[in-house]
Amino acid sequence: MPTADIASLSTQVVVATFALGAIFGALVHRTDFCTMGSVADIVGYGDWTRMRQWAMAIAVAVAGTTLLATFGVIDPAASFYTTRRFTPLAYVVGGLLFGFGMVLAGGCGSKALVRAGAGSLKGLVVFVVLGLVAYISLRGVLAVVRVRAIESVGFDLATTQDLPALLTGDGAALAAARLAIAGTIAIALFVFVLRDRAALTKEVVLGGVGVGAVIVAVWFVSGHLGHVAEHPETLEEVFLRTNSGRMEALSFVAPVAWTLDYLMFFSDTSKVITVGVASVGGVFAGALLSAVLGGRFRWEGFRDTEDTANHLAGGALMGFGGVTAMGCTIGQGLSGVSMLAAGSIITLAAIVAGAVAGLRYQAWRVERMA
Repeated sequence: MPTADIASLSTQVVVATFALGAIFGALVHRTDFCTMGSVADIVGYGDWTRMRQWAMAIAVAVAGTTLLATFGVIDPAASFYTTRRFTPLAYVVGGLLFGFGMVLAGGCGSKALVRAGAGSLKGLVVFVVLGLVAYISLRGVLAVVRVRAIESVGFDLATTQDLPALLTGDGAALAAARLAIAGTIAIALFVFVLRDRAALTKEVVLGGVGVGAVIVAVWFVSGHLGHVAEHPETLEEVFLRTNSGRMEALSFVAPVAWTLDYLMFFSDTSKVITVGVASVGGVFAGALLSAVLGGRFRWEGFRDTEDTANHLAGGALMGFGGVTAMGCTIGQGLSGVSMLAAGSIITLAAIVAGAVAGLRYQAWRVERMA
């Protein structure tokens, strides 16, 4: 493939990712899709409506991604989430910190970005703090703590860490195992969703199916459209415009850091718009467009000093926790889980546990003040 074609293909990847990010941002804003909100609804009111929306998104993402893998469109082994390095302490610690932080911040990284697009200065502050702390956790002083104290507790697996490979190895049974496991998970989630059909409002279905489908589409863009088997200059396999050098989908911790890095060093010609940066920009644009067209754009500021402190602390915890856990509620909870990665499943459980702990902490604070 000529170098000129690589440049053209890179542009296509970036533009497609931006468009999909915009769709994601508009969907989240329009349907109030929110992991933290779904957990809060259950803990506070026993309402499982938004959790069904979340479960639907996972089911669609798992089913769609598995079909792409089954037909050879993408290779799960090339995913950012299915590496052979398994770091359980990082998944648990990072997930707990992220979950607790998103409660303090009023939502996860993607939600903060959507809120910022709709006029929330709270969301904008969380976005900046999350990105700065994430960058420090990737390359700064917190990276030393992360690598030496947390990620050092781990081991290398004989296969990639997706469940089908762990159960069957890399043999002929891998494809069948992937279909069986993904099918079981997707069907179980759909059964859970359909148990309460009265809760299946237009917003719930649109948010669940739409968000899940966007995850699948980004895997296609990054893992198929942007896949070059042999780069003309390096003669190596590459996935165009990914920060990790592997196939990526939506995530909103490290990509937020890369976005700030791109904006700060824009004049540096070595800096390019990657899949992560394009998705962040797209989500903001989609949320802004949805808010303006829907008449829901509203400036929002902090209530008081405590509210400000909570959002600052929440953004910082999500920045460090998300980098440590290699993802957020979208990155690990949807993109990673759609790859059936064991680490992603552990991280998602830890994020939910951290969110429950955060909600209990907030309830305790209210009781103490009263």
